[in-house]
Amino acid sequence: MGEIVGAGLLAHVPTIVLPKETRRELNEGREITLVTGLRQLRREVFERDDYDTVVVLDSHWATTVEFVVTAHARRAGLFTSEELPRGMSRMPYDYPGDPELARNVAGFAERHGTWITPIDDPFLPVYYATINLWKYLGEGLPDKRWVTVGVCQTGDAEDHLRLGRALADGVAATPGRRVLLIASGALSHTFWPLRELRDHESSDPRHVFTPEARAADLQRIGWFRQGRHDLVLDTMDEFRRFRPEAGFSHYLMMAGALGAQACTAPGRQYGEYENSIGTGQVHLWFDRPADGWTATGRTGVERTGAGRTTADRTAPRGPGRRHDPHHHVDPHGEGS
Repeated sequence: MGEIVGAGLLAHVPTIVLPKETRRELNEGREITLVTGLRQLRREVFERDDYDTVVVLDSHWATTVEFVVTAHARRAGLFTSEELPRGMSRMPYDYPGDPELARNVAGFAERHGTWITPIDDPFLPVYYATINLWKYLGEGLPDKRWVTVGVCQTGDAEDHLRLGRALADGVAATPGRRVLLIASGALSHTFWPLRELRDHESSDPRHVFTPEARAADLQRIGWFRQGRHDLVLDTMDEFRRFRPEAGFSHYLMMAGALGAQACTAPGRQYGEYENSIGTGQVHLWFDRPADGWTATGRTGVERTGAGRTTADRTAPRGPGRRHDPHHHVDPHGEGS
């Protein structure tokens, strides 16, 4: 039986793969802590031998009529970003995939009322939400498999939670598999307009697009650090006012795999909360608690069913809302 042994909400911003001198020039002479945080995360988590596969929930890869999971035996090539080719150009990548896991995840689609297709086409594009993180966390670790799942732009929150549930079942059905999940994407995600953004390239959070967006991000970071995934999920409608990247679908898929509102895993933060031309960025890592992702032993919290607590049983249930057929997930957050 396979198991999810760790999960993270990680930032993939283009700045992290720019030359060190360029990063410092953009950040008032300082290194951005998104870089130092990833280096620390690699040392503490990704260089361990207690996992074999990484599944990236990629906020930049937007499908339309189904979820897609990569099923290649190996992926290798050169990556140039269509979005920012000046900063991400001809980046080499080479890593094994996990076709068995991909097929097993897809096999649980019907059970969870969704559609998932494994694809092994060698010409399937890759996106920097996967590649930038692989460069920090996977390059030089040749035995670690990497798999990517895209968000679905016609799916609502419930659809992405269902994908996560199918993912968890697929992992469990893969003998011996020990998996790390990465929800690759931002928190609030509104860019400064082109004629203004060069005045806001510093990582200082004062450059996040609005004080209200910054406050919403920091509130959720606090909840994550406390293991209050229930509060994050129950206030999704409120958070959408600040245009989280891809409608926060990368996190929703991860949450679905970890038990959704019942997940109690506290996060530890790597680096600082930082700005990237208006967007809110952070690295948070969640280890599997000793008694499981949905442990009920949190001090002072009484579960009331479906992951709800006595403290928040009247909070709005954002992820359960009906699907708006006119709402689509913009992979860059501007239309979400």
